[in-house]
Amino acid sequence: MTAAAASSTVSAPARRTSAGFIVLLVAVGVLTAVGLLVGEGARGEVTASVPMTAVGIAALCYLAAAATGIRWMAWLFAGIGTLLVFGAELLDLPRWVVLAVAGGVFAVVGLVRRPAVTLPQTLAMVGFFGVAALALLLEPRFGLVVAGVALAAHAGWDLLHYRRDIVVNRSLALWCLGLDLVLGGACVVLAVTG
Repeated sequence: MTAAAASSTVSAPARRTSAGFIVLLVAVGVLTAVGLLVGEGARGEVTASVPMTAVGIAALCYLAAAATGIRWMAWLFAGIGTLLVFGAELLDLPRWVVLAVAGGVFAVVGLVRRPAVTLPQTLAMVGFFGVAALALLLEPRFGLVVAGVALAAHAGWDLLHYRRDIVVNRSLALWCLGLDLVLGGACVVLAVTG
């Protein structure tokens, strides 16, 4: 084997994301959170369904990418998850039911096809989304705190995936991190300040 051939088989060093790009993606996530808060605030009171929906879509994004083995599928499901929620509203179905069914489908498919990658994402969806969905049963202000904390905690999941560069595109993890922290934190503040 020639030296040129040997060097072509060595993997390239990992690409580093520029600080400006990181800030931009987190800022877009923050703006998304602000938009959701303003939109929900204009419709009336912000309830636990807001962070529950956000963490449900976030967990669904990760689960879709894990089950299919396609990182960009997470970005696609950010949009599809939103459409599922709109569809649930139009059909007068609970948002959590539609998101849980979609998550269940991906969990089954993924656990058959790619169990090692899908199992952690399935457990994350059950944990983060499950807590937020159960918060809907609580007294409204306390439920908003619980669901907000569940969403803010998902930011740790985003950071883990960004740092390890696994399952989803790093850009999605950064965007989701900004959204989760700001929307989850704002929900807690709104609940506490009443």
